[in-house]
Amino acid sequence: MADDEDFLPGDGPSSGISVSLTAGTLQAIRERVGKRGVSAYLERAAQRQIERDGLAELIADFEKANGPADPAAVAAKQARLTGHGPEAEAAA
Repeated sequence: MADDEDFLPGDGPSSGISVSLTAGTLQAIRERVGKRGVSAYLERAAQRQIERDGLAELIADFEKANGPADPAAVAAKQARLTGHGPEAEAAA
C-alpha cells in the first residue's frame, strides 16, 4: 500500500500488522467469533473507536465555541433516545 494514498476507515486494501492483546481479551474475542474472525472483529472495533474519537472531537469543538452542554438537557435527550427514564415514558 502506498503511503501517499488516503483511505477512509474501512476502505482500501487489507494490510497485515502485529498487535498485542492480553490473553483474556483475545480469549473473549475468539469465544465470540472463532479463530478466523479475529481480524474482522478488530477491524470493526477500530472503526467504532475512530467514530467515537471523531464524536469526542466534535463535542470538544462545540463546547469550546458554546460552553458545556446542560447536564439536565443531555440526560433528558439520552433518556428519550434510549427509552429509559421519565422523559422517555412521557414521550411514548
